[in-house]
Amino acid sequence: MYRIGLFSKISKTTVKTLRYYDDIGLLQPAYTDETNGYRFYTTDQLVQLHHIVALRQMGFSIEDILHVKDGDKLGQILARKEAELEAEIKAAADKLSRIKNFKNQQERGFSMSYQAVIKELPECIVYSKKMRVPNYDAYFELVPKIGEEVTAANPSLKLAQPEYSFIVYLDGEYKEKDFEVEFCEAVESFGTDTDTITFKKIDSVQAVTVLHKGPYNHLGEAYAYVFKWIEDNGYTATGHPRESYIDGIWNKDSKEDWLTELQVPVEKPSK
Repeated sequence: MYRIGLFSKISKTTVKTLRYYDDIGLLQPAYTDETNGYRFYTTDQLVQLHHIVALRQMGFSIEDILHVKDGDKLGQILARKEAELEAEIKAAADKLSRIKNFKNQQERGFSMSYQAVIKELPECIVYSKKMRVPNYDAYFELVPKIGEEVTAANPSLKLAQPEYSFIVYLDGEYKEKDFEVEFCEAVESFGTDTDTITFKKIDSVQAVTVLHKGPYNHLGEAYAYVFKWIEDNGYTATGHPRESYIDGIWNKDSKEDWLTELQVPVEKPSK
């Protein structure tokens, strides 16, 4: 048998750790002298400790190892740890891809006015209207009329807080003239449909988002940036892009202060 000090040296494990393992019942000494409290370990326990250290180096928690010791299925714990590590590797690879993309933009002298952020767009109830519009300026006339029509049919309807209105582009590409869109405004509850406006629920979705500050006729630059970012970072667009209007003609005097968020639903294909 080995006294705890010698066992510590042989196993390369601190005395403090061995005492902790004893206290929690993970690895208790083969014998403890009742007169002086000295702990003694055997060669077989060196093998047991080696197994514990191996599991710890694989990322097992003390709780996991106790479950294994108590007879829980090792295979289930291994499968869970494997899934956790694969998720961590995937997340790290995604971060590395973004860093490389950011670095390449700087090296090529790209403007830093745009930055992509992944967001989870929450589920929401909206009233919506599909329409074909000649250009961006038409929004200033068409959108207020949509609000007036909805309010007339639903005088007690309340907008969601924070407010969230957006345009979904249905053409599948960026256009500056004659494009098909769907205007959506998030609300607290379903209301009464009209001849041209319907209420519906929109599911949550992961999206790449980019903030654009300035007039709408420069949005093409933001679209070019976000779709290049999606391609460079291994994502795939899974839905029509949205434009969410944060600041605009209704609260800003200058077009240069308008703030729009592009939102492109995406997923990252499994390899």
